[in-house]
Amino acid sequence: MSAKTLTAAEATAANINLVEGRKGTQAVHDLVIAYRANRRSGSANTKTRAEVKCTGKKMYKQKGTGNARHGDRGAPIFVGGGVAFGPKPRDYSKKVTKSVRKLALRRVLTSKIEAGEILTVASFEIADTKTKSFIAAVKTITEAKKVLVIASAFTDQTFLAGRNVKNVQLITAAEANIEQILHANAVIVTEDALETIAKRTA
Repeated sequence: MSAKTLTAAEATAANINLVEGRKGTQAVHDLVIAYRANRRSGSANTKTRAEVKCTGKKMYKQKGTGNARHGDRGAPIFVGGGVAFGPKPRDYSKKVTKSVRKLALRRVLTSKIEAGEILTVASFEIADTKTKSFIAAVKTITEAKKVLVIASAFTDQTFLAGRNVKNVQLITAAEANIEQILHANAVIVTEDALETIAKRTA
């Protein structure tokens, strides 16, 4: 498979909207934070002193012992007691507007193009389901350690061949997000995928 580095001029010719200067860096930050927050389960849970299984009997009399005043062993300072201000199940998800998502994608694509890390190929298909063939095909295009392959669609053979390759990820152009693009040292994009990417940046 022959590949060529995508330039800013070629991206513009393909109707991919890019940004100038450092515009969009905050959008990238906000979107990555949202991705990570949305992956959090928010299931951490601790029991308060009212919820722990503990007798409500007063530990010892109020006065005359020389000790501090306590009501029961469920207080947070005792082993087996409740937790003060501990985590409770909550929703960590964040919402990001469509315009911010689009700006972040344009910013990331611009940075990758300027760095010469986006390569275009006519197509990316593996005839058999062998991982060896998949690795060989990727290495003919790039020697980068972490590779992202973007296409409009992949054949079943290609998916099966690449599923066990740790540092190479296959993703369709409609589903690719900026976190995946940022993580890769090289991004291989098929020509038909450029149309979808152009629509997403329009």
